[in-house]
Amino acid sequence: MARKNSFLWLLFLSLICTLVCTHSTAAASKDDGRKEYIVYMGAKPAGDFSASAIHTDMLQQVFGSSRASNSLVRSYKRSFNGFVAKLTEEEMQQMKGMDGVVSIFPNEKKQLHTTRSWDFVGFPQKVKRTSVESDIIIGVLDSGIWPESESFDDEGFGPPPSKWIGTCQGFSNFTCNNKIIGAKYYRSSGQFGQEDLQSPRDSEGHGTHTASTAAGGLVNMASLMGFGLGTARGGVPSARIAVYKICWSDGCFHADTLAAFDDAIADGVDIISISVGGKTHRNYFQDPIAIGAFHAMKKRILTSASAGNDGPRLASIKNFSPWSLSVAASTIDRDFFTKVQLGDSNVFEGVSINTFELNDMYPLIYGGDAPNTAAGFSGDRSRFCYPRTLNPNLVKGKIVLCDIETSGVGAFLAGAVGALMADTRSNDSSRSFPLPASHLSARDGSSIANYIKSTSNPTASIFKSTEGSDTLAPYVVSFSSRGPNPASFDLLKPDIAAPGVRILAAWPPISPVSGVKGDNREVLYNIISGTSMSCPHASGAAAYIKSFHPTWSPAAIKSALMTTATPMSAKKNPEAEFAYGAGNIDPVKAIDPGLVYDADEIDYVKFLCGQGYSTRALRLVTGDDSVCSAATNGTVWNLNYPSFALSSLTKESITGMFNRTVTNVGSSVSTYKATVIGAPEGLEIQVEPSILSFTSLMQKLSFVLKVEGKVGDNIVSASLVWDDGVHQVRTPIVVLALT
Repeated sequence: MARKNSFLWLLFLSLICTLVCTHSTAAASKDDGRKEYIVYMGAKPAGDFSASAIHTDMLQQVFGSSRASNSLVRSYKRSFNGFVAKLTEEEMQQMKGMDGVVSIFPNEKKQLHTTRSWDFVGFPQKVKRTSVESDIIIGVLDSGIWPESESFDDEGFGPPPSKWIGTCQGFSNFTCNNKIIGAKYYRSSGQFGQEDLQSPRDSEGHGTHTASTAAGGLVNMASLMGFGLGTARGGVPSARIAVYKICWSDGCFHADTLAAFDDAIADGVDIISISVGGKTHRNYFQDPIAIGAFHAMKKRILTSASAGNDGPRLASIKNFSPWSLSVAASTIDRDFFTKVQLGDSNVFEGVSINTFELNDMYPLIYGGDAPNTAAGFSGDRSRFCYPRTLNPNLVKGKIVLCDIETSGVGAFLAGAVGALMADTRSNDSSRSFPLPASHLSARDGSSIANYIKSTSNPTASIFKSTEGSDTLAPYVVSFSSRGPNPASFDLLKPDIAAPGVRILAAWPPISPVSGVKGDNREVLYNIISGTSMSCPHASGAAAYIKSFHPTWSPAAIKSALMTTATPMSAKKNPEAEFAYGAGNIDPVKAIDPGLVYDADEIDYVKFLCGQGYSTRALRLVTGDDSVCSAATNGTVWNLNYPSFALSSLTKESITGMFNRTVTNVGSSVSTYKATVIGAPEGLEIQVEPSILSFTSLMQKLSFVLKVEGKVGDNIVSASLVWDDGVHQVRTPIVVLALT
């Protein structure tokens, strides 16, 4: 997609240094120099088993019964099989060769965090934190939460902060604690599904995953059946969580979404995180999330919302109100690859997160050759392996080749032992399936199809996935919805990108790993992808800023995240800022941005007046005497936003003028100089004045940015940087030529 830039190369070197420099010493025991080692044994055995007995027996085989029980430090048995033991180097080598041992490695003092996402954006576990973090409350509007997850353990937490006035609507099957301080559920219409739990408890997995990503505590030895083994954590582990369950097996109703916003605002949350989206509304106040976020903004609560999963189509973004933070999904440097071997020994590599192991070769059949004619389907449909299109009599016990990537439900229900899915879709997001599966390229699929035709007895096997590295990261994944903002082309959306691909976080053990009913694997942590995963990363980062700056407005927090974001490459994402906004989040830099582009309710009212909203409509929304007039009407260019967007009907005549005001939150006495970086040929960008001199904190100074000229492409971009020698306050400038 593109070359590594210097930032990625430095980041790669820092990760290598982390491995080499900080991970060289295992936890030493007092037992004759022995060290603690982790013995990983893969998935837990089916049925009931005594982990401690099995692990003690293995240790007895190494050095007898006298020391076995004393050597065993801890057994792992809930989501995978393994243990920690005190061993010498010689004993460790002996155990490494034993049956059932997948790997063995030191129990080190510092570990790479298994989510990797927080480390990848430069936000390690040991960052500067404040005691105020435990007073921050994140309201999560989602599918509920699994309160027994270790990620939500409240050990060491005091009582909820005094500002909290919410409640716990748990009944007999749900209990809050000092970590999960509130929980409610909403169901205004429709019938409960068979799998729905009528409480804040999560049966789907989505809400548990997002809540733990934003604010989960530190959990060692977390993994998806061995994948991503390490320490899982949220962005603000000491923050509190308030749960508002609005989503069920049949979706998330607007009325419930609004009811949850209503409660969350009144309950006293600081940040609202909502990874939900649906139909694109061109009217901000026909969208319940935009409505709720507006009222949250009035109470100085920032709403962080997912961009949507309908990319890479332009203008596909789902949450785009200017008073909320819209988050795109970027990749991290971890990927999972799944090899497929054919009966002729040819091997192909695709992507998936395959925890299954096929220990033999199985018959291979093309989906198009197995139509379910009894149900009225021909090969033209069965080749895609959609549900009910495959003939179970022909597919059962075989691996089926499909001409498109699906959830795997069709092959699974038809009794297939595996599925090969080949198409031209991007393979930048590996996923789990309810059966052994691999997503392959169309070219590899064609080769496999030719093999099937060339032999009377085609066979294949699908290997368990292996972890690898995505060296091109970070870039915005193909499924992440793109801008421009369909309601206001001249307001850049999304705002920012955050990790949303292959993210490990907490999971309810009753929820299928793949999301497919009948997938009976039980795990406590799962790896999934989506802008639903990027949103809570941004929510956690916003909560982190809030813990340092409790009085900052939502706009100031958003500005801090955007102006300190790591720039991303248009070579990797041709939609440029319409894919990634201001760039990838950098929470550490965001707590000291230098300058912020602040805005309050009156600024958004002026913006809405300029967008054509009537006085009557705005008064209903604001509840005050707001008036739209010639004096109050504000163009979108004058909204004090930390980005500049300009749309034009032609490439030949580009002109625009933006008025902005910045607030000094850095050094009390400071001078910032403006630099425009990357201005495309033919486009002149001027800043007046080009120097801003501040004499006190919270002082506000204004400037004008002028854009004029012509462009050669439909999308061009540059950036404005205000630099005082300490802070580099970067703001994207984007021009969209519609024809």
